[in-house]
Amino acid sequence: MLRALYTGISGLNAHQQMLDVTANNIANVNTVGFKSSTTVFEDALSQTLSASGANSNQVGLGVTVTGTNLNFTQGSQQATGVASNMMIRGDGFFMLQSPSGQQTYTRNGAFTLDQSGHLVTADGSQVEGADGTVLDLSALQNGTYKSYTIDATGTVYGVNASGNTALGQVGLATFANPNGLTKIGDSQYAESNKSGAASTGVPGAGQFGDIASGYVEMSNVDLSKELTGLIVAQRGFQANSKVITTSDEVLQTLVNLKN
Repeated sequence: MLRALYTGISGLNAHQQMLDVTANNIANVNTVGFKSSTTVFEDALSQTLSASGANSNQVGLGVTVTGTNLNFTQGSQQATGVASNMMIRGDGFFMLQSPSGQQTYTRNGAFTLDQSGHLVTADGSQVEGADGTVLDLSALQNGTYKSYTIDATGTVYGVNASGNTALGQVGLATFANPNGLTKIGDSQYAESNKSGAASTGVPGAGQFGDIASGYVEMSNVDLSKELTGLIVAQRGFQANSKVITTSDEVLQTLVNLKN
């Protein structure tokens, strides 16, 4: 009976984490650049009661959560009409330098051009070029150019009466195992041992996707799928609660028999 209690508790913990992950997905259904997660279950160790006979007599000891898988499928595109906003069509992450100097990565291309001539995120992180240095577009702030455009290769052009002048190019990064990236908030990720080192390049070259200026990539959360998952997690939680209740009732019956 104690095995059943512990098994039920493991089921409660696992389905509670599934509820947490699903709730976070639903909460971020409209978050630019957000990637949904899926909870991965695995059965716990089994206890061998008897090894005799043709078939071993084993009893499972519950379930454990081995991790959460990130879903990096492409999110839908949304037009903003803002030239500094960019969407990656295909593989890759924008490379950022945070205000504290940390190297981070994101799919959220809702950038703005600040007064110092840097493309920045809402938290002040600066966009980098393919060489890993912060992209310097200060020439756009001295009055030489009346506007700017960004093409599919991530090249930023200053526009004036004389034509277009290339001022810099946005860099992208890919990883051997993007599921190994560490989430750090603000739709940003940090490199880890599990993700492997970043491979950097420019949009449209090799495995890297190209850029759509004036668009952002929305969350890839499938709301109907998440609501179904919410019901599944809830039912799983209820069923494991019933296992604990039933085990407790059986134990109580055994105690009463002894008395």
